[in-house]
Amino acid sequence: MSPAARAATLQARRSARFVAWVRAWRAGLVPCDDAAAEISGDEEHMVSDVPGTWTDVSLTDAIAALSKLHPDEVRLVLPVPGDPRGLPGPGPFSGAALLAGEGVIAGGLGFVPEVRLHTSGSGDEFETVRWQVFVLPTSVPPAAGPSTAEAEAELSAELATATRTLAKLDIAQWRPELAGAIEALRKPDGATDLPPGYDPRARRLYARAAVLDRVLALAEHAAPGGAINGYEVQQRDAALRPLTTACRRALVAACNAPLL
Repeated sequence: MSPAARAATLQARRSARFVAWVRAWRAGLVPCDDAAAEISGDEEHMVSDVPGTWTDVSLTDAIAALSKLHPDEVRLVLPVPGDPRGLPGPGPFSGAALLAGEGVIAGGLGFVPEVRLHTSGSGDEFETVRWQVFVLPTSVPPAAGPSTAEAEAELSAELATATRTLAKLDIAQWRPELAGAIEALRKPDGATDLPPGYDPRARRLYARAAVLDRVLALAEHAAPGGAINGYEVQQRDAALRPLTTACRRALVAACNAPLL
């Protein structure tokens, strides 16, 4: 699969949708089956190492094991090297979440998605998603983070700054073969919608951050963009780095926001 074609298939963060829909289910706003369907979309999801099971189970069966949790006990983490915010400390879950760049804390369990690429007998490629479950050693208190209002302001400021910098450098250009991928990301697909229970600010913040998160991932496929020398590449990366951080913080703030 070409970089452009793969970019066009980029998904909104799976852990973000897991957290949002499981929280809505635990708040009694959606049925468990509906939550599982919204998380998986048109993908095949399986879950490994759910306590009390001996084999992989369906996503519906896995989240049913969370039936005693309060919505606030289900939280999104989007750690990166140098910013492990929200992780419980060193351990298998933290290592896996850092490697994946995302994860879910649900009471005493941690969930991390892994996308697996398969090739059919006819040569067609397809993906499945396997969630690995980890038993957390201790309860994990919520990490301090911005409110949705603060995250929204931070995201707007960083987006404005990055846009000005990239315009001055004239490197905010995409290779022609990525045009189809960009267009695909612009089409509504339901991936930027939060379930019932979230207030308008959280919904607005999530919709904006989810699209921007996918565009930033797409930018990695296009690197170094229109840059023509090493200095411009460094300037481009410096412009995008704080925007990427603000985008991650916005997604976490939106998904972990108190429900109505």
